[in-house]
Amino acid sequence: MPSVRHTILSLATLLSLFTSAVAQTAYANDFVDPDHFLTKNLGNHTYAAQTTAAAWAKTLAAKGPWSVINKSATPPSGDKHDFMSWAPYWWPDCSNAGNTTALTPEQTWVTCTYVNRDGQFNPDVRLVNNVGDFQDFAEAVFYNAIAWAMDVDNKATFEANVVKFINAYFLDSATAMNPNLNFAQMQRGPTGQVGSRTGVLDLKAMSKVASAVLILRKGKSAAWTADIDNRFIEWSKEYITWLENAELAIEEKESNNNHGTFYFNQLAALKLIVNDAPGAKAVIDEYFNGIYLAQISANGEQPLEAARTRPYHYRAYNLAAMITNARLSIYADPSSTVWNKTTTAGATIKTALDFAMTIPATTSGEANYVEELYPNIAAVASVYGDADGKLLSFLKKGDPKFIAQPYMLWNQPFAELETSGLPPTNTAKAHAAPSTSKSKSSVTPDATSDATGLRVGSGWLVTVVTCTLALAVNVLGSL
Repeated sequence: MPSVRHTILSLATLLSLFTSAVAQTAYANDFVDPDHFLTKNLGNHTYAAQTTAAAWAKTLAAKGPWSVINKSATPPSGDKHDFMSWAPYWWPDCSNAGNTTALTPEQTWVTCTYVNRDGQFNPDVRLVNNVGDFQDFAEAVFYNAIAWAMDVDNKATFEANVVKFINAYFLDSATAMNPNLNFAQMQRGPTGQVGSRTGVLDLKAMSKVASAVLILRKGKSAAWTADIDNRFIEWSKEYITWLENAELAIEEKESNNNHGTFYFNQLAALKLIVNDAPGAKAVIDEYFNGIYLAQISANGEQPLEAARTRPYHYRAYNLAAMITNARLSIYADPSSTVWNKTTTAGATIKTALDFAMTIPATTSGEANYVEELYPNIAAVASVYGDADGKLLSFLKKGDPKFIAQPYMLWNQPFAELETSGLPPTNTAKAHAAPSTSKSKSSVTPDATSDATGLRVGSGWLVTVVTCTLALAVNVLGSL
């Protein structure tokens, strides 16, 4: 009975897509409204994404804690508490070094002239991995805070993780980072090692840290004490002073491409950490009334990103930063209309996404970067809608497991409509700010639990499993 076997195979394939693990990855950037999680309105239709987020929280936590002092090299200041990284696209040219024997890595760093090869990552920069450690740290606090808010079993462990990691990275005098990026993305060579404006980008994920802090603060986490909150506010105020006044930071702010966009992500997020919502709004307004106006052409192209050696990556990268700025704006001021904001050429964030989707990643030899666009697609669909199903079709074709991606948790109502089998509609009403209404179903199913510790019971996945197994048994019994 080929048709029966085909049915069973199809059901088994569907089941495997929803239950197999999704590899942990880092989205370029994001910010989530803590109320989205704290109101428990995720809905059982996001079970797969909830399961993935909880699993990622555990995987990331196992790597921590992190500290800037964990590096073999020392910054020119002589203080390992200073964040340090090397410029990623600069390579040594030792043709004029005058050496008669092979140079050690340390000799290369100070003897050879370094030249820029845009988009070509020099792997030895990770010998000093403060930037990679900060990325892991930000991801860890982000997902552990989300896991805590989702009422995952043993939730106290997740809130404790967030506090432990933030304390180690920013507050403990033995391990804390000094609030500056004076030695980030240093350019090596015989003229000395100095930080560069591009190094400000190394802390772009501060918006994820802000998301975690706001979730615990607004959720009244027992672990997030007044002492921790006050000390982190003080640290953040000092770092804000550096971001707003240091020459390197001001130069980065004036960058017209993704570097500038991410600068505003970071500064606005810090303003929210220090309870300055008006300040965060002012920062984002400056972005949308400033460099944003020239970032998207009428057809949706991002010319400054397209000019790079990896245009597919950089289009998606800047899109993520633009979306993050929009979300920060809405949180700081719910009446904000930045999703409506057009560039001088009349384009919106959606225009930029629509164009990016028309350019195959293979055109520029970037097949491995295609997934970078997926979180942006879900974000845009949740705001502008997807009446023609184009965005949903793109996701389904590129990543059959996309509904198990954590980004589906905070990109609703797109997630709810997609998993119901209905095409997402324009819930944002013609490019307006996203609605604050969410699904009315509860995030907390019945009390049994799976291997990740996330409670499972009456959720949609359990229904899928039960129905699939029952049908398979009945069909096989009739053969």
